[in-house]
Amino acid sequence: MRFTPRRLGALSGRYAHLKSPGSDAPAAQQDPRVVERVSEMLLEIERDGSDAILRYARELDGWDRPDVELGAADIRTAGDALTPEHRQALELGAERTRRFAELQRAGLQDAEIELAPGLTTGYRYVPVQRVGAYLPAGKFPLTAGAFMTVGVAKAAGVDTVVCCLPPGKNGPDPAVLHSAYLSGADRVFVLGGVQALAGMAFGLLGEEPVDMIVGAGNAFVAEAKRQLFGRVAIDLMAGPSEVAVLADETADPELVAADLLGQAEHGVNSPAALVTTSRALGEAVIEAADKQLANLSTSDIAGPAWHDFGSVTWAQDAETAVALMDDLAPEHLEVHTADDEHYHSALRNYGSIFLGQWSTVAYSDKGMAGTNHVLPTAGGARHSAGLSVSRFLKPLTYQRVSRDATPLLAEAVETISDYEGMAAHEATATMRLQRLREGENR
Repeated sequence: MRFTPRRLGALSGRYAHLKSPGSDAPAAQQDPRVVERVSEMLLEIERDGSDAILRYARELDGWDRPDVELGAADIRTAGDALTPEHRQALELGAERTRRFAELQRAGLQDAEIELAPGLTTGYRYVPVQRVGAYLPAGKFPLTAGAFMTVGVAKAAGVDTVVCCLPPGKNGPDPAVLHSAYLSGADRVFVLGGVQALAGMAFGLLGEEPVDMIVGAGNAFVAEAKRQLFGRVAIDLMAGPSEVAVLADETADPELVAADLLGQAEHGVNSPAALVTTSRALGEAVIEAADKQLANLSTSDIAGPAWHDFGSVTWAQDAETAVALMDDLAPEHLEVHTADDEHYHSALRNYGSIFLGQWSTVAYSDKGMAGTNHVLPTAGGARHSAGLSVSRFLKPLTYQRVSRDATPLLAEAVETISDYEGMAAHEATATMRLQRLREGENR
Protein backbone atom coordinates (compact mmCIF):
# COMPACT_ATOMS: atom_id res chain seq x y z
CA MET A 1 0.00 0.00 0.00
CA ARG A 2 2.05 2.87 -1.37
CA PHE A 3 1.34 6.14 -3.10
CA THR A 4 1.61 6.14 -6.89
CA PRO A 5 3.73 9.14 -7.97
CA ARG A 6 2.26 9.10 -11.46
CA ARG A 7 -1.24 9.52 -10.06
CA LEU A 8 -0.28 12.27 -7.63
CA GLY A 9 1.54 14.64 -9.99
CA ALA A 10 -1.27 17.19 -9.79
CA LEU A 11 -0.92 17.33 -6.00
CA SER A 12 2.73 18.36 -5.99
CA GLY A 13 3.45 20.63 -3.03
CA ARG A 14 0.10 19.91 -1.38
CA TYR A 15 1.25 17.07 0.87
CA ALA A 16 4.32 15.97 2.83
CA HIS A 17 5.43 12.71 4.43
CA LEU A 18 5.91 12.93 8.19
CA LYS A 19 6.86 9.25 8.38
CA SER A 20 7.84 7.16 5.38
CA PRO A 21 8.10 3.36 5.27
CA GLY A 22 11.50 2.13 6.37
CA SER A 23 11.66 -0.44 3.57
CA ASP A 24 11.64 0.13 -0.17
CA ALA A 25 10.27 -3.36 -0.79
CA PRO A 26 6.56 -3.85 -1.51
CA ALA A 27 4.55 -5.38 1.31
CA ALA A 28 4.23 -8.61 -0.63
CA GLN A 29 5.56 -9.99 -3.86
CA GLN A 30 5.60 -13.36 -5.53
CA ASP A 31 8.53 -15.47 -4.45
CA PRO A 32 9.73 -17.65 -7.37
CA ARG A 33 10.50 -20.42 -4.91
CA VAL A 34 6.92 -20.38 -3.65
CA VAL A 35 5.56 -20.39 -7.20
CA GLU A 36 7.71 -23.38 -8.15
CA ARG A 37 6.95 -25.36 -4.99
CA VAL A 38 3.18 -24.81 -5.29
CA SER A 39 3.25 -25.85 -8.95
CA GLU A 40 5.10 -29.05 -8.05
CA MET A 41 2.63 -29.88 -5.28
CA LEU A 42 -0.44 -29.28 -7.43
CA LEU A 43 0.90 -31.50 -10.21
CA GLU A 44 1.75 -34.27 -7.75
CA ILE A 45 -1.63 -34.13 -6.02
CA GLU A 46 -3.52 -34.12 -9.32
CA ARG A 47 -1.48 -37.15 -10.46
CA ASP A 48 -1.46 -39.21 -7.25
CA GLY A 49 -4.79 -38.14 -5.78
CA SER A 50 -5.68 -39.03 -2.19
CA ASP A 51 -2.35 -40.75 -1.59
CA ALA A 52 -0.56 -37.43 -2.11
CA ILE A 53 -3.09 -35.64 0.09
CA LEU A 54 -2.45 -38.02 2.99
CA ARG A 55 1.30 -37.89 2.43
CA TYR A 56 1.35 -34.11 2.67
CA ALA A 57 -0.99 -34.25 5.67
CA ARG A 58 1.62 -36.37 7.48
CA GLU A 59 4.67 -34.42 6.31
CA LEU A 60 3.43 -30.84 6.58
CA ASP A 61 0.49 -30.97 8.98
CA GLY A 62 1.70 -33.70 11.30
CA TRP A 63 -1.63 -35.48 10.83
CA ASP A 64 -1.05 -39.24 10.90
CA ARG A 65 -4.60 -40.56 11.00
CA PRO A 66 -5.91 -42.54 8.01
CA ASP A 67 -8.69 -40.04 7.29
CA VAL A 68 -8.62 -36.23 7.22
CA GLU A 69 -12.37 -35.72 7.55
CA LEU A 70 -13.99 -34.92 10.89
CA GLY A 71 -17.20 -36.65 11.93
CA ALA A 72 -20.42 -34.74 12.58
CA ALA A 73 -20.12 -35.27 16.34
CA ASP A 74 -16.59 -33.81 16.41
CA ILE A 75 -17.82 -30.72 14.59
CA ARG A 76 -20.94 -30.33 16.71
CA THR A 77 -19.15 -30.66 20.07
CA ALA A 78 -16.06 -28.53 19.32
CA GLY A 79 -17.57 -25.63 21.23
CA ASP A 80 -17.57 -27.65 24.45
CA ALA A 81 -13.88 -26.82 24.82
CA LEU A 82 -14.63 -23.07 24.95
CA THR A 83 -15.83 -20.89 27.78
CA PRO A 84 -19.49 -19.82 27.72
CA GLU A 85 -18.38 -16.22 27.12
CA HIS A 86 -16.29 -17.25 24.12
CA ARG A 87 -19.15 -19.28 22.63
CA GLN A 88 -21.55 -16.40 23.09
CA ALA A 89 -19.16 -13.99 21.37
CA LEU A 90 -18.76 -16.37 18.43
CA GLU A 91 -22.52 -16.86 18.20
CA LEU A 92 -22.98 -13.09 18.11
CA GLY A 93 -20.46 -12.72 15.29
CA ALA A 94 -22.01 -15.54 13.27
CA GLU A 95 -25.50 -14.13 13.70
CA ARG A 96 -24.58 -10.55 12.75
CA THR A 97 -22.60 -11.64 9.70
CA ARG A 98 -25.52 -13.80 8.60
CA ARG A 99 -28.02 -10.94 9.01
CA PHE A 100 -25.87 -8.55 6.99
CA ALA A 101 -25.44 -11.18 4.26
CA GLU A 102 -29.20 -11.76 4.19
CA LEU A 103 -29.69 -8.01 3.71
CA GLN A 104 -27.38 -8.13 0.70
CA ARG A 105 -29.20 -11.15 -0.70
CA ALA A 106 -32.57 -9.46 -0.35
CA GLY A 107 -31.28 -6.56 -2.43
CA LEU A 108 -30.39 -8.84 -5.35
CA GLN A 109 -33.67 -9.45 -7.13
CA ASP A 110 -34.43 -11.36 -10.30
CA ALA A 111 -35.78 -9.07 -13.03
CA GLU A 112 -37.44 -9.23 -16.43
CA ILE A 113 -38.30 -6.70 -19.11
CA GLU A 114 -40.04 -6.78 -22.50
CA LEU A 115 -37.55 -4.86 -24.64
CA ALA A 116 -39.88 -4.99 -27.63
CA PRO A 117 -43.23 -6.68 -28.31
CA GLY A 118 -42.49 -10.38 -28.15
CA LEU A 119 -38.87 -9.97 -26.97
CA THR A 120 -38.56 -10.73 -23.25
CA THR A 121 -35.21 -10.69 -21.46
CA GLY A 122 -34.21 -11.03 -17.84
CA TYR A 123 -31.85 -12.51 -15.32
CA ARG A 124 -31.98 -14.86 -12.35
CA TYR A 125 -29.53 -15.02 -9.45
CA VAL A 126 -28.45 -18.64 -9.12
CA PRO A 127 -25.95 -19.72 -6.42
CA VAL A 128 -22.91 -21.82 -7.25
CA GLN A 129 -23.38 -25.40 -6.08
CA ARG A 130 -20.21 -26.24 -4.16
CA VAL A 131 -17.78 -23.96 -2.30
CA GLY A 132 -14.52 -24.79 -0.58
CA ALA A 133 -13.56 -22.57 2.36
CA TYR A 134 -10.03 -22.46 3.75
CA LEU A 135 -9.93 -21.46 7.42
CA PRO A 136 -6.39 -20.58 8.55
CA ALA A 137 -5.43 -21.29 12.12
CA GLY A 138 -1.74 -20.51 12.39
CA LYS A 139 -0.13 -18.09 14.83
CA PHE A 140 -3.49 -16.33 15.20
CA PRO A 141 -6.59 -18.57 14.85
CA LEU A 142 -8.86 -16.12 13.03
CA THR A 143 -12.23 -17.49 14.07
CA ALA A 144 -14.38 -14.99 12.16
CA GLY A 145 -13.10 -16.26 8.82
CA ALA A 146 -15.80 -18.94 8.83
CA PHE A 147 -18.53 -16.32 9.29
CA MET A 148 -17.30 -14.38 6.25
CA THR A 149 -16.89 -17.37 3.94
CA VAL A 150 -19.01 -20.34 5.04
CA GLY A 151 -21.83 -18.28 6.55
CA VAL A 152 -22.09 -15.84 3.65
CA ALA A 153 -22.04 -18.68 1.11
CA LYS A 154 -24.90 -20.34 2.96
CA ALA A 155 -26.84 -17.06 3.05
CA ALA A 156 -26.42 -16.93 -0.73
CA GLY A 157 -28.01 -20.38 -1.03
CA VAL A 158 -24.92 -22.50 -1.79
CA ASP A 159 -25.83 -26.19 -1.50
CA THR A 160 -22.57 -27.55 -0.11
CA VAL A 161 -19.70 -25.81 1.68
CA VAL A 162 -16.60 -27.90 2.36
CA CYS A 163 -14.11 -26.54 4.91
CA CYS A 164 -10.43 -27.20 5.47
CA LEU A 165 -8.49 -26.07 8.51
CA PRO A 166 -4.94 -27.03 9.45
CA PRO A 167 -4.36 -29.00 12.64
CA GLY A 168 -2.36 -27.55 15.47
CA LYS A 169 -0.27 -29.57 17.90
CA ASN A 170 -3.43 -30.79 19.58
CA GLY A 171 -5.67 -31.10 16.55
CA PRO A 172 -7.94 -28.51 14.92
CA ASP A 173 -8.49 -25.26 16.81
CA PRO A 174 -11.81 -25.65 18.68
CA ALA A 175 -12.85 -22.01 18.21
CA VAL A 176 -12.26 -22.09 14.45
CA LEU A 177 -14.07 -25.43 14.24
CA HIS A 178 -16.99 -24.13 16.30
CA SER A 179 -17.20 -21.07 14.05
CA ALA A 180 -17.43 -23.37 11.03
CA TYR A 181 -20.21 -25.30 12.77
CA LEU A 182 -22.13 -22.11 13.61
CA SER A 183 -21.75 -20.92 10.02
CA GLY A 184 -23.32 -24.06 8.55
CA ALA A 185 -20.34 -26.01 7.18
CA ASP A 186 -21.44 -29.26 5.56
CA ARG A 187 -18.13 -31.14 5.76
CA VAL A 188 -14.87 -30.34 7.54
CA PHE A 189 -11.41 -31.70 6.75
CA VAL A 190 -8.32 -31.30 8.90
CA LEU A 191 -5.92 -30.30 6.18
CA GLY A 192 -3.72 -27.27 5.65
CA GLY A 193 -2.02 -25.31 2.92
CA VAL A 194 -1.68 -26.19 -0.74
CA GLN A 195 -2.87 -29.75 -0.22
CA ALA A 196 -6.17 -28.48 1.20
CA LEU A 197 -6.90 -26.23 -1.76
CA ALA A 198 -5.82 -28.89 -4.25
CA GLY A 199 -7.99 -31.49 -2.54
CA MET A 200 -11.06 -29.28 -2.78
CA ALA A 201 -10.37 -28.18 -6.36
CA PHE A 202 -9.60 -31.69 -7.68
CA GLY A 203 -12.56 -33.37 -6.00
CA LEU A 204 -10.46 -35.39 -3.55
CA LEU A 205 -12.40 -34.12 -0.51
CA GLY A 206 -16.01 -35.07 -0.96
CA GLU A 207 -17.87 -36.47 -3.92
CA GLU A 208 -17.12 -33.71 -6.43
CA PRO A 209 -14.72 -30.82 -7.03
CA VAL A 210 -15.79 -27.49 -5.63
CA ASP A 211 -16.76 -24.66 -7.98
CA MET A 212 -15.16 -21.92 -5.92
CA ILE A 213 -12.47 -21.56 -3.25
CA VAL A 214 -12.55 -18.78 -0.65
CA GLY A 215 -10.60 -17.83 2.45
CA ALA A 216 -7.31 -16.29 3.49
CA GLY A 217 -3.97 -17.98 4.00
CA ASN A 218 -0.20 -17.67 3.80
CA ALA A 219 1.92 -17.10 0.68
CA PHE A 220 1.59 -20.75 -0.37
CA VAL A 221 -2.20 -20.67 -0.04
CA ALA A 222 -2.39 -17.41 -2.00
CA GLU A 223 -0.19 -18.84 -4.76
CA ALA A 224 -2.26 -22.03 -4.90
CA LYS A 225 -5.39 -19.95 -5.37
CA ARG A 226 -3.68 -18.02 -8.16
CA GLN A 227 -2.65 -21.19 -9.97
CA LEU A 228 -6.04 -22.88 -9.50
CA PHE A 229 -7.99 -19.83 -10.71
CA GLY A 230 -9.81 -20.76 -13.88
CA ARG A 231 -10.26 -24.34 -12.84
CA VAL A 232 -12.24 -22.92 -9.93
CA ALA A 233 -13.40 -19.43 -9.08
CA ILE A 234 -11.76 -17.66 -6.13
CA ASP A 235 -12.86 -14.83 -3.88
CA LEU A 236 -9.89 -12.53 -4.55
CA MET A 237 -6.11 -12.41 -4.48
CA ALA A 238 -5.36 -10.91 -1.08
CA GLY A 239 -1.99 -9.84 0.28
CA PRO A 240 -1.04 -8.71 3.79
CA SER A 241 -3.79 -7.00 5.79
CA GLU A 242 -3.85 -3.20 5.41
CA VAL A 243 -5.29 -0.26 7.30
CA ALA A 244 -5.42 3.45 6.56
CA VAL A 245 -6.82 6.25 8.69
CA LEU A 246 -7.95 9.64 7.43
CA ALA A 247 -8.00 12.10 10.33
CA ASP A 248 -8.12 15.80 11.12
CA GLU A 249 -7.21 17.87 14.16
CA THR A 250 -10.25 16.58 16.10
CA ALA A 251 -9.01 12.97 16.14
CA ASP A 252 -7.68 11.24 19.24
CA PRO A 253 -4.01 10.40 18.47
CA GLU A 254 -3.94 7.47 20.90
CA LEU A 255 -6.97 5.83 19.27
CA VAL A 256 -5.57 6.41 15.79
CA ALA A 257 -2.22 4.90 16.80
CA ALA A 258 -3.96 1.92 18.41
CA ASP A 259 -5.99 1.25 15.28
CA LEU A 260 -2.92 1.47 13.05
CA LEU A 261 -1.06 -1.01 15.24
CA GLY A 262 -4.14 -3.21 15.46
CA GLN A 263 -3.80 -4.10 11.79
CA ALA A 264 0.01 -4.01 11.78
CA GLU A 265 -0.30 -6.88 14.27
CA HIS A 266 -1.50 -9.17 11.45
CA GLY A 267 2.03 -9.61 10.12
CA VAL A 268 5.46 -8.03 9.82
CA ASN A 269 4.61 -6.87 6.30
CA SER A 270 1.16 -5.41 7.04
CA PRO A 271 1.00 -1.75 5.90
CA ALA A 272 -0.59 0.94 8.08
CA ALA A 273 -1.04 4.49 6.79
CA LEU A 274 -2.31 7.77 8.23
CA VAL A 275 -3.35 10.69 6.04
CA THR A 276 -4.14 13.79 8.06
CA THR A 277 -4.89 17.44 7.48
CA SER A 278 -3.15 18.27 10.79
CA ARG A 279 0.63 18.12 11.13
CA ALA A 280 0.28 18.22 14.91
CA LEU A 281 -2.04 15.21 14.86
CA GLY A 282 0.33 13.30 12.59
CA GLU A 283 3.31 13.92 14.87
CA ALA A 284 1.27 13.00 17.94
CA VAL A 285 0.22 9.70 16.34
CA ILE A 286 3.85 8.80 15.59
CA GLU A 287 4.74 9.47 19.22
CA ALA A 288 1.72 7.52 20.51
CA ALA A 289 2.52 4.52 18.31
CA ASP A 290 6.06 4.34 19.67
CA LYS A 291 4.77 4.47 23.25
CA GLN A 292 2.15 1.76 22.67
CA LEU A 293 4.64 -0.53 20.98
CA ALA A 294 6.82 -0.43 24.09
CA ASN A 295 4.08 -2.26 26.04
CA LEU A 296 2.47 -4.34 23.28
CA SER A 297 2.84 -8.10 23.68
CA THR A 298 2.88 -8.53 19.89
CA SER A 299 5.42 -5.76 19.29
CA ASP A 300 7.69 -8.31 17.61
CA ILE A 301 5.13 -8.33 14.76
CA ALA A 302 3.49 -4.89 14.89
CA GLY A 303 6.80 -3.10 15.47
CA PRO A 304 8.56 -4.22 12.27
CA ALA A 305 5.34 -3.72 10.29
CA TRP A 306 5.01 -0.13 11.55
CA HIS A 307 8.68 0.63 10.98
CA ASP A 308 8.99 -0.94 7.53
CA PHE A 309 5.52 -0.37 6.08
CA GLY A 310 3.92 2.36 8.21
CA SER A 311 3.49 5.91 6.92
CA VAL A 312 2.09 9.26 8.06
CA THR A 313 1.29 11.90 5.44
CA TRP A 314 0.15 15.49 5.93
CA ALA A 315 -2.39 16.81 3.40
CA GLN A 316 -2.92 20.53 2.79
CA ASP A 317 -6.72 20.27 2.72
CA ALA A 318 -9.64 17.85 2.63
CA GLU A 319 -9.56 17.58 -1.17
CA THR A 320 -5.91 16.57 -1.10
CA ALA A 321 -6.54 14.07 1.70
CA VAL A 322 -9.27 12.40 -0.36
CA ALA A 323 -7.04 12.22 -3.45
CA LEU A 324 -4.21 10.71 -1.43
CA MET A 325 -6.48 8.12 0.17
CA ASP A 326 -8.16 7.19 -3.10
CA ASP A 327 -4.69 6.62 -4.53
CA LEU A 328 -3.80 4.27 -1.66
CA ALA A 329 -7.12 2.41 -2.09
CA PRO A 330 -6.69 0.64 1.27
CA GLU A 331 -8.29 -2.60 2.34
CA HIS A 332 -9.64 -1.04 5.57
CA LEU A 333 -10.24 2.71 5.84
CA GLU A 334 -11.08 4.55 9.06
CA VAL A 335 -12.30 8.17 9.08
CA HIS A 336 -11.79 10.21 12.27
CA THR A 337 -12.87 13.78 11.44
CA ALA A 338 -15.29 16.53 12.34
CA ASP A 339 -17.22 15.82 9.12
CA ASP A 340 -17.12 12.08 8.51
CA GLU A 341 -20.12 12.17 6.16
CA HIS A 342 -18.34 14.57 3.81
CA TYR A 343 -15.46 12.13 3.47
CA HIS A 344 -17.83 9.18 3.18
CA SER A 345 -19.45 10.85 0.18
CA ALA A 346 -16.16 11.89 -1.41
CA LEU A 347 -14.05 8.74 -1.00
CA ARG A 348 -14.29 6.09 -3.75
CA ASN A 349 -11.53 3.51 -3.33
CA TYR A 350 -11.50 1.23 -0.28
CA GLY A 351 -12.47 -2.28 0.72
CA SER A 352 -14.60 -1.28 3.72
CA ILE A 353 -14.94 2.06 5.51
CA PHE A 354 -15.23 2.68 9.26
CA LEU A 355 -16.79 6.03 10.11
CA GLY A 356 -16.01 7.88 13.32
CA GLN A 357 -13.65 7.29 16.21
CA TRP A 358 -15.99 4.68 17.74
CA SER A 359 -15.65 2.47 14.66
CA THR A 360 -12.54 0.31 14.59
CA VAL A 361 -11.48 -2.32 12.07
CA ALA A 362 -11.27 -4.93 14.84
CA TYR A 363 -15.07 -4.91 15.12
CA SER A 364 -15.30 -6.17 11.53
CA ASP A 365 -12.27 -8.45 11.85
CA LYS A 366 -14.00 -10.40 14.63
CA GLY A 367 -17.43 -10.44 12.97
CA MET A 368 -19.14 -8.06 15.39
CA ALA A 369 -19.94 -5.42 12.75
CA GLY A 370 -21.53 -7.95 10.39
CA THR A 371 -19.64 -6.75 7.31
CA ASN A 372 -17.25 -9.00 5.44
CA HIS A 373 -13.52 -8.74 6.13
CA VAL A 374 -12.39 -10.59 3.00
CA LEU A 375 -11.35 -7.47 1.10
CA PRO A 376 -9.05 -6.37 -1.77
CA THR A 377 -5.50 -5.34 -0.91
CA ALA A 378 -2.51 -3.82 -2.75
CA GLY A 379 -4.64 -1.19 -4.50
CA GLY A 380 -7.23 -3.71 -5.65
CA ALA A 381 -9.99 -1.53 -4.19
CA ARG A 382 -9.54 0.79 -7.18
CA HIS A 383 -11.38 -1.75 -9.30
CA SER A 384 -12.82 -4.49 -7.06
CA ALA A 385 -14.99 -4.95 -3.99
CA GLY A 386 -14.69 -7.46 -1.18
CA LEU A 387 -16.38 -10.81 -0.72
CA SER A 388 -20.16 -10.67 -0.40
CA VAL A 389 -23.27 -12.69 -1.11
CA SER A 390 -23.14 -11.52 -4.73
CA ARG A 391 -19.82 -13.32 -5.29
CA PHE A 392 -21.53 -16.67 -4.70
CA LEU A 393 -24.37 -15.86 -7.09
CA LYS A 394 -24.39 -16.04 -10.88
CA PRO A 395 -26.70 -13.48 -12.54
CA LEU A 396 -27.82 -15.76 -15.37
CA THR A 397 -29.50 -14.01 -18.27
CA TYR A 398 -32.26 -15.37 -20.49
CA GLN A 399 -34.27 -14.30 -23.51
CA ARG A 400 -37.57 -15.44 -24.97
CA VAL A 401 -38.53 -14.46 -28.52
CA SER A 402 -42.02 -14.92 -29.90
CA ARG A 403 -43.03 -15.66 -33.46
CA ASP A 404 -44.32 -12.12 -33.92
CA ALA A 405 -41.03 -10.57 -32.80
CA THR A 406 -38.96 -12.60 -35.28
CA PRO A 407 -39.01 -10.38 -38.42
CA LEU A 408 -37.43 -7.32 -36.81
CA LEU A 409 -34.69 -9.36 -35.06
CA ALA A 410 -33.95 -11.74 -37.91
CA GLU A 411 -33.73 -9.10 -40.64
CA ALA A 412 -31.29 -7.02 -38.56
CA VAL A 413 -29.16 -10.10 -37.86
CA GLU A 414 -29.14 -10.99 -41.56
CA THR A 415 -27.84 -7.52 -42.43
CA ILE A 416 -25.11 -7.49 -39.78
CA SER A 417 -24.01 -11.09 -40.44
CA ASP A 418 -23.80 -10.47 -44.18
CA TYR A 419 -21.51 -7.48 -43.57
CA GLU A 420 -19.33 -9.48 -41.19
CA GLY A 421 -19.14 -12.44 -43.56
CA MET A 422 -20.58 -14.85 -40.98
CA ALA A 423 -22.77 -17.04 -43.18
CA ALA A 424 -23.79 -19.52 -40.49
CA HIS A 425 -25.02 -16.72 -38.24
CA GLU A 426 -26.99 -15.30 -41.16
CA ALA A 427 -28.53 -18.70 -41.86
CA THR A 428 -29.96 -19.02 -38.34
CA ALA A 429 -31.97 -15.87 -38.95
CA THR A 430 -32.82 -16.60 -42.59
CA MET A 431 -34.22 -20.06 -41.79
CA ARG A 432 -36.54 -18.61 -39.21
CA LEU A 433 -37.78 -15.97 -41.63
CA GLN A 434 -38.42 -18.69 -44.23
CA ARG A 435 -40.41 -20.78 -41.77
CA LEU A 436 -42.37 -17.72 -40.72
CA ARG A 437 -43.28 -16.94 -44.35
CA GLU A 438 -44.12 -20.58 -45.08
CA GLY A 439 -46.50 -20.59 -42.18
CA GLU A 440 -48.16 -17.41 -43.35
CA ASN A 441 -48.66 -18.84 -46.86
CA ARG A 442 -50.38 -21.99 -45.70
